[in-house]
Amino acid sequence: MKKTVIAPIIGLVLLTTTLSACGTLTGAAVGAGSGAAIGAGVDAKNPGRGAKRGALTGVGVGAAAGTLYDWSR
Repeated sequence: MKKTVIAPIIGLVLLTTTLSACGTLTGAAVGAGSGAAIGAGVDAKNPGRGAKRGALTGVGVGAAAGTLYDWSR
């Protein structure tokens, strides 16, 4: 019962965030994805570890860039 109530709410929150053009969350999402891809490619010995580190770094940098973008507009 709880899953059927929570899942649509999470979807609506994500849709609202996207439609409101929230640069912080959008930047964090894009940064996490690209950071994970770059980190996995760079750490040849252990791609999983590189992906984790890259995703964490990408979230921080992407969120900061998205916030600055929002402030400048």
